[in-house]
Amino acid sequence: MADQALSNNSISDFLILEYNDVIGGRVAHTNFGSDPDGKPYVVELGANWAKRYNLTNTYSNYSDILTYNETGFTDYAYLFDEYEDAYSIVEQDAGTILSENLLDQNAATAFTLAGWQPRRDMARQAVDWWQWDWEWAFPPTETSQVFGIVNYNTTFYQYSDANNYVFDQRGYNTFIRGLASEYLAPNDPRLLLNTIVTNITHAPDSVTVTTSDNRCFRARHAICTFSLGVLQAAHVGDAPVSFDPSFPSWKQSAIASFGMGIYTKFFLQFEPTEQFWDQNTQFFLYASPTTRGYYPVWQSLAAPGFIENSGILFVTVVDAESRRVEAQDDAKTLSEVLQVLRQMFGRENVPQPKAFMYPRWGQMPWAYGSYSNWPTGVTLRQHQNLRANVGALWLAGEHTHPEYYGFLQGAYFEGQRVAESVAACLNGTGGDDCPGGLHYPVLHGTTDASLDSAANGWEISSFQTIGDE
Repeated sequence: MADQALSNNSISDFLILEYNDVIGGRVAHTNFGSDPDGKPYVVELGANWAKRYNLTNTYSNYSDILTYNETGFTDYAYLFDEYEDAYSIVEQDAGTILSENLLDQNAATAFTLAGWQPRRDMARQAVDWWQWDWEWAFPPTETSQVFGIVNYNTTFYQYSDANNYVFDQRGYNTFIRGLASEYLAPNDPRLLLNTIVTNITHAPDSVTVTTSDNRCFRARHAICTFSLGVLQAAHVGDAPVSFDPSFPSWKQSAIASFGMGIYTKFFLQFEPTEQFWDQNTQFFLYASPTTRGYYPVWQSLAAPGFIENSGILFVTVVDAESRRVEAQDDAKTLSEVLQVLRQMFGRENVPQPKAFMYPRWGQMPWAYGSYSNWPTGVTLRQHQNLRANVGALWLAGEHTHPEYYGFLQGAYFEGQRVAESVAACLNGTGGDDCPGGLHYPVLHGTTDASLDSAANGWEISSFQTIGDE
């Protein structure tokens, strides 16, 4: 966290401007349904898995899964092993591409070359979604092979291949509030909640921030932790905030080139006595007969070790399906969700839920999405342009970490990195980062102009205008 790192560097003269009424950003929870005493449960809308911290959690056993299609239970679990065999090849190939500086490709191409081709097989499409889209919030066709593998390996191989699902009834952001309490006193005047930033005017030696209630704050440095989605929306004038002056072209290109995914969870609560799914199973995978990623992964929060006897079940969609359901009302979405459940478990077995809810991350003006993804074609240098500060304005978040993008630890470590850089600038030891950090104003491609020749099928000049002979 940036403010923690500033405090650790003996810098206390700072302000935190927070859009919401609580800190934590996309680590957000809400009340949902009710227990037998009428008390609401707490469910996580955003980040949900953890590898450490003192939070109530249970190991997610991804082998504890049943598979379905539109006819009900259909066993295609053998496909998981086929996918894993291909993944091993893709993973090794990514290492070769990275170490030998070969041309990157999208992950779908890599899997095709490794022998995994879902094509029109909807069971394979469901398994492909479970293994890839569910993690990166984008399909493999839109994700870099190299940086997708780097992203996975640096998290799961470095820390642990185990994922623990957090259902702490205090909320996942309890640990963030706990860290903040180490350097912020109760009701600390440096923390300004419900504060909406509308303009950031930046220069080499100062930053001025204006808020929606016409307050103005001026500082020698500012750390902007807006999500990538907000930065992208601001670039086209579709966000609550503007930047003055506009970012230089190298920064704008980097922001526009990176991917911002949407990860949507739909929560349903049924009476515990009406639970129709297997009580001892964690996951249920559905293969739609027509549409990839159509309400595919279902998780039971009533399973042993979770919120037992809660009657809560939730399903996840991402990317295009998230955008689609965000544009329709809850009643329409609930109808679709129940239709899938009744195909899976039988129409006569699935009642109306007592509660239903889902967030619309793509429409939240302080987020405009869930987390970032590395598209094919984005280079490490281009990503460094996303990270680099512009004068006294610094950017940090999960999207600026080249290895942990999309993960909570990415946001944590990038906040620390930037805050330590700011502290060094204030202490006079910042070097080249003050006022401008490492960036690449010109990025070159991989094809030399001399190759635009007849030998390569390039027989006429591409620099044509209408009327040229």
